[in-house]
Amino acid sequence: MSRVTRASARQTAAATSTSKATSPLSSQARRANIKAEPTDEKPLKRKTTTKSPTKSSSKRIKTEDDDDALPATSAKRVKKDPSEDDSPGAKPKVSPSGASPNALQAKKLKAFAQFSAKSPFPDFAHPTAEEAKLAHRILASLHGARTRPDAVKAPTSRAGCGDSPSVLDALVRTILSQNTSDANSTRAKRSMDAVYGGSDEWAAIAAGGAPKLQEAIKCGGLAGVKSKVILGILEQAKDKYGAYSLDHMFDKSDEEAMRELISFQGVGPKTASCVLLFCLKRESFAVDTHVWRITGLLGWRPKSASRDETYAHLDVRIPDEDKYGLHILLVKHGKVCDECKAGGKNLGKCALRKAFREKAKGVAGASPALPDEDEDRNGDAKEETKDKVKEEVKEEDEES
Repeated sequence: MSRVTRASARQTAAATSTSKATSPLSSQARRANIKAEPTDEKPLKRKTTTKSPTKSSSKRIKTEDDDDALPATSAKRVKKDPSEDDSPGAKPKVSPSGASPNALQAKKLKAFAQFSAKSPFPDFAHPTAEEAKLAHRILASLHGARTRPDAVKAPTSRAGCGDSPSVLDALVRTILSQNTSDANSTRAKRSMDAVYGGSDEWAAIAAGGAPKLQEAIKCGGLAGVKSKVILGILEQAKDKYGAYSLDHMFDKSDEEAMRELISFQGVGPKTASCVLLFCLKRESFAVDTHVWRITGLLGWRPKSASRDETYAHLDVRIPDEDKYGLHILLVKHGKVCDECKAGGKNLGKCALRKAFREKAKGVAGASPALPDEDEDRNGDAKEETKDKVKEEVKEEDEES
């Protein structure tokens, strides 16, 4: 009897070591086929490995314009967010950084108050007014002069960026343009107009809810975030002013309009500055990815300056009469110049950079020496890419 018991014990021990203590098996299963256990484990391992791509995909939703190139599983995850956040009893919204919307709003307003009339880099003496005007002249000779039109008209062929006679429409168009290409933002605007029966159908957009708006603008990227931002602005405008309109800002001072615009969640200095510059026809020097990159190449900002810091610095230093044309021309130049576009290489042929290199040679008070090495240029491209991932909808709330 004892021998049988010891044999059974040995058999049980062998089965246990073979299965690596995964789960106890019946004696009948052990007698049938002990070797089947490892093959039972393998599907489990495959299951766990299939989960990791899903997790990484959900993380990618929080980035930028490759959002619309995500697999279908990621798109489904995006659609889930608004309903979760808008459901009764949902937890208060918290930004990716962990700060509440009220805390982010206070941070933005504090930063604006601190640097609304002075540069965050008081010892950085560039650009001078002369340097700004020189750059303006060179770019106008390359790409044609840009002057502000007498009347602002909303474009029909593109979404635009703040160029609309309606402040609310200008703001929504600029939000759609955040962190994506002109082509994508235009597709998103046209899709939104088609879904809701025309432009400026704010009541229909508000009544339709987040999932419908998200579906309408998904071709523009970051639809989950942008739909919440747009609906939040519509709700606040209606509650505060009794109508879907922000046109009262035409009667506000530059500082008052800027404060109100950046008080909206998801709206930071760049978006607000575009609305001021193009819609309200104020002198505000908006800093987008192209302006930030090229002003770094020209030595107009500290290398470590963020976009918001660059805006605060350049808005003080660039003459008002140059802000409109110079902004548009820097954006144009940043898109078409082989040396100054993202990832471009310094070939020594760009007229703008050549002029500032000449100016920097032995001229007292000139801009710092320009980065001539491809290594420095590539470093700026990497920094821009890194900055872009956090930019617009998220960065504008978090980096102010």
